[in-house]
Amino acid sequence: MSNNTLIALLDRVDRHPGQVALRARSYELLGLAAGSRVADVGCGAGTAVGEMTALGAEPIGLDVDGQMIEVARARHPGLEFRRADACDLPFWDGELAGYRADKVYHALADPARAAAEAWRVLAPGGRIVLVGQDWDTFVIDSDDPALTRVMVRARADAVPSPHAARRHRNLLLDAGFADVTAEVRTGVFTDGSLLPMVTGLAEGAYAAGAVTRRQADDWIAEQAGRARRGRLFLAVPMFLAAARRP
Repeated sequence: MSNNTLIALLDRVDRHPGQVALRARSYELLGLAAGSRVADVGCGAGTAVGEMTALGAEPIGLDVDGQMIEVARARHPGLEFRRADACDLPFWDGELAGYRADKVYHALADPARAAAEAWRVLAPGGRIVLVGQDWDTFVIDSDDPALTRVMVRARADAVPSPHAARRHRNLLLDAGFADVTAEVRTGVFTDGSLLPMVTGLAEGAYAAGAVTRRQADDWIAEQAGRARRGRLFLAVPMFLAAARRP
C-alpha cells in the first residue's frame, strides 16, 4: 500500500464516530491543561495535534515517517511537527506534561524502550496515554471462519509487536508509572469504503505464505461482495492505558 493510499484510508478511519470518541477519551485521560506541552507520538497526518490544540494544549506531533510529517505540516500550518523515533525523543528530561501514542507500540521492535523514553521526557505528575489494537483480536464476519482465523494470525505474526496493546498496562508498570488504568473500547466498522482494512489481511497472509493466491483472492472477493451489499463487518478492540509519572 502506497503512503498516499494509506493516508486516505487513515483519514476515513479517523472520521469514524468510534475513532472520534476514542481520541476524545484519550484527551480526557491525559487531563489536558491550557498551555500544557504534550507529545503526540506517531502523529500521522496530525489530526490529534489539531484537536488537542483546539482544547488549549500545546502539542508537538512526532512521527518517524517524513512524508506523514510533511502532510501534517501542510494540513496544520503553524502547529509543531518533528520527525522523530519513539525510542529517541527530541526533548530534555522532564520537559513534557503529557505523552500520547495512538496505534504506535505494535510497530516497535521494543515497546518497553519507548515506555522508558516516555518516562524520561515526562515531568513528575505528567500523564501518559497509550492506545492500540491487539493484532490477534480482529473479528471479521466471513463464510470461511477457519481461513479468516489463519489470515488474522498470519497478519499478526508480520507485525513487530502484535500484542503490545494487551501489554500496555504492564509496560507502564514496568517503566515505573503510577495510578495505571486500562480499558477497552471496540471499534465496529461496516462501511464498504473501509474494505482495504479487511483485504489487507489477506494480502499480508499471502505474502507470509500462510495462504495460497487463490485462497486470498476468493476471500477478498467474498469480502468485496459483502461491502457492496452492505454486509461488511469488522470489529477491533482498542486498548487504552493511562498513568501518571510519580
